[in-house]
Amino acid sequence: MASIQKKYVGLLGGSFDPAHKGHLGISKIAIRKLKLNKIYWIITKKNPFKNKTFYSLDERIKYAKKLTKTQKKIKIIYLETFIKSSRTIDVINFFIKKKKIKNMFFIIGSDNLIRFHKWKSWKKIVKLVKLVVFSRRGYDRKGMKSTVAKYFKNRIILIENKPISISSTQLKKQAKLKI
Repeated sequence: MASIQKKYVGLLGGSFDPAHKGHLGISKIAIRKLKLNKIYWIITKKNPFKNKTFYSLDERIKYAKKLTKTQKKIKIIYLETFIKSSRTIDVINFFIKKKKIKNMFFIIGSDNLIRFHKWKSWKKIVKLVKLVVFSRRGYDRKGMKSTVAKYFKNRIILIENKPISISSTQLKKQAKLKI
């Protein structure tokens, strides 16, 4: 009798404004270390904590697809028009109810862990998924002292990776200089 293989899925959400090799690098590490069958880059219209995006939604989706075209386990999706929300809790519920996926890993940087308790339904998010936190230079210590880490340390997987020397903010600054 064949054993039923569990499906492990990673979710990496954000505005990806723009997507970059850092996103790709942490995705590859997550696939390998967590034995993920697939990782979804869930592109949002905009970050709820920021005023606007630099690149259009279409440009961001197109570039993310171009960056990941050789990666069979990474899928780029935009769900907001379908689920009528960009909130993480709604995305997770979509994967549970519509895709019937139960073994999910939600991937963030340690910088996001600091303010994670301000996210809508953050306690429920942490109960539904394993929170995978990648190291970001200058944020790890604060992140591990955060409200979320205090209450849900056993639901957090800290990935100590080499420092990622690229960020969307840097890329936008460089693009502005070229204009």
